Amino acid sequence: MSRILIVDDEESILKALRRLLMLTPCVVGDKHFKLGVDCFSVPQQALEKARNTAYDLVLSDYRMPGMDGVQFLKAFRELQPHCARLILSGYADLNGLIGAINDAGISRFLSKPWNDYELVAAIAQALALRELTMENQRLADEARLAMGRISPQQLERNRLEAEEPGITEVKWGPDGSVLLDESLLDEPLPDDWKPGGH
Repeated sequence: MSRILIVDDEESILKALRRLLMLTPCVVGDKHFKLGVDCFSVPQQALEKARNTAYDLVLSDYRMPGMDGVQFLKAFRELQPHCARLILSGYADLNGLIGAINDAGISRFLSKPWNDYELVAAIAQALALRELTMENQRLADEARLAMGRISPQQLERNRLEAEEPGITEVKWGPDGSVLLDESLLDEPLPDDWKPGGH
């Protein structure tokens, strides 16, 4: 199953997209993608979910209050760099488009109102391209292993990271303990306890 994350501040858009993706076959060539869809109307909540759930594709609105689609996808890219990224928007300004491509690394900019067939086809193509990219990365890693450029441990680490982004990262507490799941804490960690904090 391919997991898709959709972010749009309009609940009616989220419902329409979820219904479309649940009812419409997502096919490219002879490849059929079965989809699991998570929807969020608040980008920050979507980023929190993405810290614990691996996605194959994320589709974001461009204009949202608090955080626009480029900012959201840029932050998402840091969490899950191999996830396919698309923007859906009724607004298309050149600066936004440039930012979406250069900063967030999107593969498609889709317009609202959307054509159902084109939207589902774009998602299928992005999923197929992601699969091909991941397979190429795996084959390149195996070639590097055969040439002695990476260790078997690094090969396995790369494989695990491709399947579950962030799984090989260790979060250390200030006392040297390992923090397994920050979300299970009764109180949030102080900033200087978080990874990268000082």
